[in-house]
Amino acid sequence: MADRAAISRTGIGHGSASSDLDPRVHLTLPGLRALEAQARAISFLPKQPAKSALNGRHSSRIRGRGLDFEELREYLPSDDVRAIDWKVTARTGTPFVRVYTEERDRPTLIVVDQRMSMFFGTRHNTKAVTAGECAAIAAFRILDQGDRVGGIVFGDQHIAEVRPKRSRASLTQFLSRVADANALLHANAPEVKPTTINQVLRSVQKIATRDHLVIIISDFSAVNDATRHLLGGISRRNDLILGLVTDPSSDDLPDNARVTASDGTLQAELNLNDATVRQDLLNLSRGRIADVLAWQNHMKVSILPLTTAKDTLPQMLGLMGRAQK
Repeated sequence: MADRAAISRTGIGHGSASSDLDPRVHLTLPGLRALEAQARAISFLPKQPAKSALNGRHSSRIRGRGLDFEELREYLPSDDVRAIDWKVTARTGTPFVRVYTEERDRPTLIVVDQRMSMFFGTRHNTKAVTAGECAAIAAFRILDQGDRVGGIVFGDQHIAEVRPKRSRASLTQFLSRVADANALLHANAPEVKPTTINQVLRSVQKIATRDHLVIIISDFSAVNDATRHLLGGISRRNDLILGLVTDPSSDDLPDNARVTASDGTLQAELNLNDATVRQDLLNLSRGRIADVLAWQNHMKVSILPLTTAKDTLPQMLGLMGRAQK
């Protein structure tokens, strides 16, 4: 059974009709726009802050923009000695350096999960809110760096694409798609067979053919071997960052509630008063999270752990920028 036991249809999550305007439960376009001011402290550039989650032995190196060869010329006192072309220097007897220019930009594609499996949270936000806020913060920062940014937003029954552009209007369109997808999430939403993450990854491959930064923000429910194969193909041609959104309930489920679990086709109500059921559910959730975290080493991707228990912006500042004062 897939990890959709966390769907907030039973009161464990925040999903009641009276809380539609609660920013911990639902996203709005004005709320996403309000995150822009502090997004500048985040960095997606190759040179990361010392304590960034994108540094260290468990993370892949962010390659950043490519370099285009411009010219071979004689060495000047102001040149970096590391740029000396020693073969040409030895052949001519005169120091020569190779000069490169950085490509003008690196397009970024941000993929945001807004399926019903994300409409759940026990402490602060729903997973869908944390994912949407993370996407907005990243989009603002990347556009501010001068790069093109776009995204794919997917729910249970739809996939919306916004191609990467260096445009504020395009960024606003992307954020609108996020807010619109989030607005479809509610406790009484009908059960449907959800869009699989593999369908979305195939769309990613068509857009991010090479030299993109791809950021995928999800709880990564219902992944399989095909998911890993698709992610591996994306990471070989692009820089890939996975934002893994989790809820504290993955480690500590309440023992006095009932939840509805679904794989998109069948559903069942589970009684968490039953210790065996509760433990089986915990083992399933922990196993999925451990599998995703293992991708850091197996596929050499960077993973940003995000929790629903805290505000999103301070988490991202702690992971990729300076700590919020």
